[in-house]
Amino acid sequence: MIEIDKDNYEAEVMQSNLPVVLDFWGPQCGPCLALLPEVEKLAEAYEGKVKFCKVNVAGNRRMCINLKVMGVPSFLFIKGGEVLDRLSGDDVSIEGIKEKADALTA
Repeated sequence: MIEIDKDNYEAEVMQSNLPVVLDFWGPQCGPCLALLPEVEKLAEAYEGKVKFCKVNVAGNRRMCINLKVMGVPSFLFIKGGEVLDRLSGDDVSIEGIKEKADALTA
């Protein structure tokens, strides 16, 4: 998974040839840390089809505000530089992430 910050966001996410799943997490977020190993397995399974990236919200406040990420965990599903879908809070599950990642490749 690629760590995203303001310096590489444009190149890695907005200009990506592949659809992107953007994982917003925080070091103090228990659910985020619990999901991480499963999300990393998904990233491997989708390699070459969907790019999985993560954003540590602690160091990227401006990006969170600009993308309207109000809490963690949050996942944005981006294709062609456009946010097509999102999951956040209690709606986040590995099944939900997989379902929305599949929709990006359809």
